Amino acid sequence: MNRFGKRIVLIGLLVVVVGCAVILFLRRGGTSAPSGFRAVAVKRGDLVASISATGAVEPEEVVDVGSQVAGKIVSFGKDLEGRSIDYGSRIEEGTVLAKIDDSLYAADVAQVQAQVEQAQALLQRSEADLGQLQAKLYQAERDWNRARKLGPSDALSQSDYDAALSGHQVAQANLAVGKAAITQAQASVAQAEANLRRAQQNLDYCTIKSPVKGVIIDRRVNIGQTVVASLNAPSLFLIAKDLRRMQVWVPVNEADIGSIHPGQPVSFTVDAFADEVFQGEVGKVRLNATMTQNVVTYTVEVITDNSSGKLLPYLTANAKFVVNERRDVLLAPNAALRYVPSAELIVARSGAKGGAGPVESGGTARQEARGGPGPGTLWVAQGDGVAPIPVQVGISDGSSSEVQGDGLKEGLQVVVGEQPKQESAPAPGGSPFTPRIFRGSGPPAGR
Repeated sequence: MNRFGKRIVLIGLLVVVVGCAVILFLRRGGTSAPSGFRAVAVKRGDLVASISATGAVEPEEVVDVGSQVAGKIVSFGKDLEGRSIDYGSRIEEGTVLAKIDDSLYAADVAQVQAQVEQAQALLQRSEADLGQLQAKLYQAERDWNRARKLGPSDALSQSDYDAALSGHQVAQANLAVGKAAITQAQASVAQAEANLRRAQQNLDYCTIKSPVKGVIIDRRVNIGQTVVASLNAPSLFLIAKDLRRMQVWVPVNEADIGSIHPGQPVSFTVDAFADEVFQGEVGKVRLNATMTQNVVTYTVEVITDNSSGKLLPYLTANAKFVVNERRDVLLAPNAALRYVPSAELIVARSGAKGGAGPVESGGTARQEARGGPGPGTLWVAQGDGVAPIPVQVGISDGSSSEVQGDGLKEGLQVVVGEQPKQESAPAPGGSPFTPRIFRGSGPPAGR
């Protein structure tokens, strides 16, 4: 073989050796962390801490229209587009929503009207009788005055004198009775007129009108259905006054309610538009707490604009209340803050293995509970072990946390866990190029 051929063979062998080394290097995970650990890089970025809760989209104001009289629904009114009142109908204030059969109520009005006329006639008769009684009293007074001047004498007998006196007294009593009859007749007229107003009002109630301008979001009655009015008026229609502004009612756990305040920004999504994020702000926190299975929650009203009309009443909303924000900070995964190595893996920062002792971790959980900064520990791979880096933990979004500390920098690989032993190194006696399924002391089961 000439010199050129030998050179080709040497180059080929060198390529094979280098390739094997590269493959072995890649299989062992590179130099970013020993093969026995799983590591993630510290990043720099923005962080938003929020409280998540699920609520429902509600109209800002809903009017429940009911019936104050009983009867059968005979017809519906017309909306602004001339169609029969139904779900989604847009209406003005005073629009006729429905009509109840008014035949009985019209008969009541006619009957009470007759009673009013009868009472008025009785009053007129009593007034006429009173006039006659006043005339009789006037005549009796004249007779009595004449008799009193003459007195019992030859010109006026005792019996005539007594008759004049009695006639005067009887006339006075009759006039008092006549006046009482007038008062009674006036009361009868007033009562009859009140009954007429009530009967007329009940007749008017047979025509159910909208008290507000808005959109009908629920119709709870059909034509031909009989409504029964009792102590509580039966609900027939639900009207939303303005769907351009909506609310999201979100029950928030008592542990988080201290972080909620009016004006706080809120973002939320609905399943109907899963790719769109809607914005709003906290309107108020209701003080009447609700307890469900020993869990206390407070309802938070979130105000949002609905000019687009996309948000429909009673959609389920997944809300996030923005509690805190950080810009351009170092971020470490919460898994790295939760990681606690065994004592034999801990390496002192000076390099002495086992000399550092156990170091407490778990800073993220405590920090999230307190809602403020707290101590924590990150671990970096060093040889066959891990070395601690004390850090100060800031806010968290549930997956990453703000961290500060000496030795921290963007791109630093921090340990989040340990690799299973069978993946950390090739099996003894096996070739790193042999497929993993054929490694081991014997053939696979079943062969």
